[in-house]
Amino acid sequence: MRKTVGYISFSTLMFSLMEIALKLAGGAFDPIQLNLIRFAVGGLVLLPIALSALKKQHRQLNWQDLRLFGLTGFVCVIISMTLYQLAIVYSPAATVAVLFSCNPVFALIFSYLILHERLGRANLISVIVSVIGLLVIVNPTHIKNIVGLTLAVTSALTFGLYSIISRYGSQKRDLNGIVMTCFTFLTGTVELFVIIMLTHVPMIGRAMGQVSFLKQFVSIPVVHNISWQYLPLLFFIGVCVTGGGFAFYFLAMETSDVSTASLVFFIKPALAPVLAALILSETISLPTIVGIVIILLGSVVTFMGNRSKSVRSEMGQPVYPEKDQSEIQSQLGNKVKSHLEDKVKGLNSNFEDED
Repeated sequence: MRKTVGYISFSTLMFSLMEIALKLAGGAFDPIQLNLIRFAVGGLVLLPIALSALKKQHRQLNWQDLRLFGLTGFVCVIISMTLYQLAIVYSPAATVAVLFSCNPVFALIFSYLILHERLGRANLISVIVSVIGLLVIVNPTHIKNIVGLTLAVTSALTFGLYSIISRYGSQKRDLNGIVMTCFTFLTGTVELFVIIMLTHVPMIGRAMGQVSFLKQFVSIPVVHNISWQYLPLLFFIGVCVTGGGFAFYFLAMETSDVSTASLVFFIKPALAPVLAALILSETISLPTIVGIVIILLGSVVTFMGNRSKSVRSEMGQPVYPEKDQSEIQSQLGNKVKSHLEDKVKGLNSNFEDED
């Protein structure tokens, strides 16, 4: 139990410091360059653990696995995390941290739409409550930073999509979470590196320069400002936050269960704004505080619902009692109906024999 608490504490702290560390590094590095560095380093940190997991499974990766990693890497690293990195540039770290923490809500919605998974009562309540919290923070009637908020929410939405694709793919391909995450990071890094190299092609650079919002992405640097001066910060972002945060999250999952390990993401919306206020001296507005409290309530509902499902599953009880009860009633009704029909047929045949 002590190990689990330690794993969750470390992972929570690292994930809560993520936006702060990236905000501090934003002045020295290009956002896309920073994205490339942290996922390259994070993937390499996770690689020994992932290879060990594959060895225990007596599993070797094949081309179908690489195709899956290509898709998850594109959605996670190139789309979601690029939007996330840009959101940190345009918005306060605390706001991005809270909005991005809502990605499990979007994952629930995508699981319903794509995988046709049933939304339990607790999950449905959590979605509604979290959306209310989002609206309180965003405040559609008085949006002052529409670019930053749009980037943060879109990043959370696409990360929710990545989570569902990753879960579906891992179940289909029999790959655990650490393997999926590691090779998603590494494959996404390779894809991002190719895109960065394309921005250095003169013809492509000129075409991008003619579009106002693409000018900032012309000739994206790769090694600019990587020096001894910034090495401690890059080490913290790549090794501690990205690699270590995910590694200890999966270790917590192995020593406990999914619902317990998910406490990491439920604590972050409360802890990250406090750390941002202490380290970056960011002010937290009253609507943001109210929104954080509402989102935390939604997270508590999700956690309690997941915990209840886990307990019922371990005890061999139905995960969705109301669903199973209705199914039992339906089955009983069908049996009674079938029995009555057989009786009627028997009576009819007796009458025919007498005639």
